[in-house]
Amino acid sequence: MSFWDIVWFIVISFAFIAYLMVMFSIIADLFRDRETGGFVKALWILALIFLPFLTALIYLIARGGGMAERSAQNARAIQSAQESYIKDVAGTGTSVDQVTKAKALLDAGAISPAEFEALKAKALA
Repeated sequence: MSFWDIVWFIVISFAFIAYLMVMFSIIADLFRDRETGGFVKALWILALIFLPFLTALIYLIARGGGMAERSAQNARAIQSAQESYIKDVAGTGTSVDQVTKAKALLDAGAISPAEFEALKAKALA
């Protein structure tokens, strides 16, 4: 096996993996699209099976813009859900604010350390 055979194998492997990524992206986009009916989706899948390269090229030309929009919309939905989850887990910040205010009162000498601990326990409960 020569050096150029290895280089050619790497190039072909890269092209094949890129091709598979495009196919999976198209299939994911088909199932993500809520406006397209089931019959049309089935036709696209059948075309991808029997004429894969031509169908992928036509799909990317005809529906490439919508593909990017649906992907961005999906990313925004995931980010929104993640931010909502983080806010739910972290709390609204009121307990942190209460502890901060109680610490300021303790530092100012307005409350005793025992009162600070009671306020802190109440805020964190």
